[in-house]
Amino acid sequence: MKQYCESFPKNFLWGGATAANQLEGGFREGGKGLSTADMTPFREEAVKEHRPVMDASYEEIKKYRTDGFCGNFPKHRGNDFYHHWKEDIALFAEMGFRCYRMSIAWTRIFPTGFEAEPNEEGLLFYDDVFDECRKYHMQPIVTVSHYEMPIEITLNLNGWESRKTIDLYLKYCETIFKRYKNKVKMWIPFNEMNQMTTVPYVGGGLLLEKAKTDNLLEVEYQAIHHQLVASAMAVKLCKKIIKNARIGSMIAVIDPYPETCHPLDVLEALKENQLNMFYLDVTVRGYYPSYMARYFQEHDIHIDMEEEDEEILQGGKVDFIAFSYYMSYIASHKRKQNESKNSVIMVDKVNPYLEVSDWRWPIDSVGLRIVLNKLYDRYQLPILIAENGLGADDVVSEDGLIHDAYRIEYLRKHIIAVKEAMRDGVDVIGYTMWGPIDIVSQGTCEMKKRYGFIYVDADNYGNGSYKRLRKDSFYWYSRVIASNAEEL
Repeated sequence: MKQYCESFPKNFLWGGATAANQLEGGFREGGKGLSTADMTPFREEAVKEHRPVMDASYEEIKKYRTDGFCGNFPKHRGNDFYHHWKEDIALFAEMGFRCYRMSIAWTRIFPTGFEAEPNEEGLLFYDDVFDECRKYHMQPIVTVSHYEMPIEITLNLNGWESRKTIDLYLKYCETIFKRYKNKVKMWIPFNEMNQMTTVPYVGGGLLLEKAKTDNLLEVEYQAIHHQLVASAMAVKLCKKIIKNARIGSMIAVIDPYPETCHPLDVLEALKENQLNMFYLDVTVRGYYPSYMARYFQEHDIHIDMEEEDEEILQGGKVDFIAFSYYMSYIASHKRKQNESKNSVIMVDKVNPYLEVSDWRWPIDSVGLRIVLNKLYDRYQLPILIAENGLGADDVVSEDGLIHDAYRIEYLRKHIIAVKEAMRDGVDVIGYTMWGPIDIVSQGTCEMKKRYGFIYVDADNYGNGSYKRLRKDSFYWYSRVIASNAEEL
């Protein structure tokens, strides 16, 4: 029988998480090619209304490539980690980070995705970053593909709609697994796999106007199938190349509560949760769950699968589960069919028992404990909380400091929820909050929405010194790590 856990273990992985396309900048430096993320501009009106900016049209992309980039593209700059990486990693180390979850930009390694040989300058950049992490005894946890891919793969193959993308991805995987096999032992093949049907351009490099069929849901699930096969093959490849490697599957978990105790609301919450868990069901168990057969039939979805795919999925099961958690939402059987479900960006029904953030995201720390229990009950695998944080409009005070007590309170409650889940018997191995330093928002392409313990002096238009400043939460999180969360 597993023993009762009263506190965080000594080897618990405390740290933070970022993504290359939101962080690095240097989008034309070091031989880097253009990615899907490079094509998402700052759209003033959308940002004012808190609407997502997570797509680009085929016509827009052609124009950008032909005429050059005109306008404001914040992900071209990020927070300029490309030129500040030593300073930033030193600040993470000052907080006591035991790990750092980050991603590699595919376009730094293979600028178009189609090259036979990798870009050595890009490989050297990550050599330096990993070596700097290791200098501070900070374990890198690397996401192979985090919401970006070479734009040429999108334009030529329509991203993950094509099975040919699997081979391009595996070439990239083999390159970085071999290069960094002595520096990185924990890997995640894809960030938030379940967002393909919510943000297909971001999640899979899909341009729906270029799809092969009018059934766009079928296109999305075909792309999902190719990612699932690629993930399984990456797992097998990683374990072959890297001794003692651990590789996990990641989704965004936005847990649905039934709006009422009406049986149809409860059923709706169950069905929506199944669609969310589908990705983990495949990557953890190695086969498609039975409930998807009815879903595919009712939505006229026909997936092209090769004969060997079932064997591939069974042979590439993951070692741990990773997930992002920011909020819960309400499921209702009265929801209109064209309303979004499981969206990381918009939550259309307000839970009267919860407060909301500046960006109208529900704040639900108890929900994190619920999710951790559900995931562990279902899979019995170690769990990494790969993202959790509060986006807020932080302001430098007259005293030159950033007083973000609201972030401290948010994170305190969520860490307490993790501790309670561990007391419930859940095997949680780490907590990498999002994101430890201010970066460009994935959803809205703005710098104003800040998550970090470290303030970056830059605005939505790239103005500023890019100087790094420690917020109040920087010192608080340092104490949390040093005390192993005994001091909260």
